Amino acid sequence: MPPQGRVLVVEMVLPPGNTPGFGKWLDLMMLLVAGRERTEAEYRLLFGAAGLELNRVLPTTAEVNILEAVRGPVLL
Repeated sequence: MPPQGRVLVVEMVLPPGNTPGFGKWLDLMMLLVAGRERTEAEYRLLFGAAGLELNRVLPTTAEVNILEAVRGPVLL
C-alpha cells in the first residue's frame, strides 16, 4: 500500500451497548454460519492487527457505514 493510501470498507457497525439496531439482529443470524458483525472498537482492533489505523467511520443512508483506514504508526 502506498504511504498515503487508504483502505475503504463498506460494512455495518454495531451501535454500542443495548442500543437497538438491524446489525445486532443480523449478527445473531450470522452466528449460525460462523460470521459476525463488529462494533467500532472491534474494527479498530482488527485494523490495528493488520498494521492499519481506523481513521473515520462515515454514515450512509443505507444500513452500512464506510470505514476508512490508513497506515498505522510504526511500532519498533
